[in-house]
Amino acid sequence: MKKDAVSLFKELLEIMDKLRTNCPWDKKQTFDTLRYLTIEETYELSDAIIEKQFQEIKKELGDVLLHIVFYSKLGSENKGDDYFDISDVIENINDKLIKRHPHIFGDVKVQTDEDVKNNWEKIKLTEAGRTSVLSGVPKSLPAVIKAYRIQEKARGIGFDWDDVSQVWDKVQEEIDELHEEVVANDNKENMEMEFGDLMFALINYARFIGVNPEDALEKSNRKFIRRFQEVEKRVKAKDMFLPDMSLKEMDKIWDEVKADEK
Repeated sequence: MKKDAVSLFKELLEIMDKLRTNCPWDKKQTFDTLRYLTIEETYELSDAIIEKQFQEIKKELGDVLLHIVFYSKLGSENKGDDYFDISDVIENINDKLIKRHPHIFGDVKVQTDEDVKNNWEKIKLTEAGRTSVLSGVPKSLPAVIKAYRIQEKARGIGFDWDDVSQVWDKVQEEIDELHEEVVANDNKENMEMEFGDLMFALINYARFIGVNPEDALEKSNRKFIRRFQEVEKRVKAKDMFLPDMSLKEMDKIWDEVKADEK
């Protein structure tokens, strides 16, 4: 008979207590030593989600949950003013979810998921310590995700384009400005700035057409890797050496790989 979630969670907490007390490795860990491991686990979860490997998603979620429990155990060992334990962590997220969903736990009316997201951002602005709608965007986020989140948060308080055609016009404008700087070729810093503006505009366009730019780029990365490795495989099968081949020869095999995929 399968155990219920509460019993299993209690067992996990007990296991963590024993590991922290008896295991030499677990005893040595701190917030700082776990941080990079948590980042790695998060990316492994992301990989499993992109690949739609649901058994792997289950395993990686377990690893992320372990880290949450581990951090909470470390927090419970701090006897100063910053003391917290797993109960505080859960209570905090419960309170946050209730407060930020007044359409479920209060009398606020919403019609769409956009209404929910907009309310969420407005409520966050009323919370202590919030000085900007963008203050919740982590500084260390990868640039593509950061740009996407910045744009989402700005939209939450009404700072956004009216329709997708305006966004596409902005993309075209940024392409032209980048091209002008490249042709001038006299200021690398300006080229970099214009290239960044173009990427920001493209990410905005992706948001308007319902495409997650991080996912889209990662899928393109994986597609290129898959096709390139197939090119390498076919070149090797012909007893040829890729660096000795001309671009035209490599392109021919590349086109064959693309055609076979279709």
